[in-house]
Amino acid sequence: MSGLVNVDLGGAIKAGSNLLDDLFTSDEERQTLNIQEKQIDANLQTGQMEVNKAEANHKSIFVAGWRPFIGWVGGLALGYKFLFHPFLIWIWCFCQAKGWIPIDATLPPAINATELYPIIMGMLGLGTMRTVEGIKNIKTNSIGATPKKKGSGFKWPWKK
Repeated sequence: MSGLVNVDLGGAIKAGSNLLDDLFTSDEERQTLNIQEKQIDANLQTGQMEVNKAEANHKSIFVAGWRPFIGWVGGLALGYKFLFHPFLIWIWCFCQAKGWIPIDATLPPAINATELYPIIMGMLGLGTMRTVEGIKNIKTNSIGATPKKKGSGFKWPWKK
C-alpha cells in the first residue's frame, strides 16, 4: 500500500511555508519597501527639479513664463473677485442712484473662481510647505528620517 501512495511530505511543508511567507510581510521587508519607495519619490522630485531648472532658463517666454503666468492670472482673478468687483458694485449702485447709469443696465460680471482656487491653493500650499520646512530646518535633499531636535530653530521676533 505504501508503494501506491508516494507523498513527499517535506516538499508539501516547504510549499506551504513559502506560501505563508509570500502572504505575510515581515517588518524588515516593509521597511525595505518603504525605503525603496522613498528613493523612487526622491528620484522623481530630483527629475522634476531638473525639468523646472531647464524651463526657467529657457529663452522663450512661453516655456519659462508659464508658472509666473498662472500665478499672475490667479492673483488678478482673486484681486478682481475680492477687491475690485465689490468696490465696482458699490460705485455702480452709487452711480445708478445718481442717475449717471441707467437702472436697467446690467452689473459688471462676477468671476466664478471655484475652478481656480485649487490651482492657487496648490501653488501657495507648496510654497508654504517649503517655508515650514525651512523654518524647522528640515533637509529635504536626502532620504530617510531627519534627526529630531528639541526646538525648531524658529524664534519669534518679539521674544528674546
